[in-house]
Amino acid sequence: MSGYCVQSTDDALSVSLQDGRVITVPLVWYPRLLNATPAQRQNWKIAGGGYGIHWPDFDEDLSTEGLLRGAPAPKASIQAKQAALSYQPSVESQRPARESGFFAWH
Repeated sequence: MSGYCVQSTDDALSVSLQDGRVITVPLVWYPRLLNATPAQRQNWKIAGGGYGIHWPDFDEDLSTEGLLRGAPAPKASIQAKQAALSYQPSVESQRPARESGFFAWH
């Protein structure tokens, strides 16, 4: 596989960072992603000069900064906010984040 590594399941989104970490967050944090089809979730583009992800099919944007902080969507439902309080994002590897180039090339 070539390109950036962004993957999703029915309930989670995983993003591989250039420094080797993988951030996994629940889709319930991002209602547009949760309600999208798997095909729509696979149609993403790098945005924000390499610091974000954009899904044109449903106009959703996520930043790597927000993913690293474990921040749910600002307009998320009360249920999503409650889930956010009880969910710990998975971050593999404890290496520090780099100033630029967050996404991994495969």
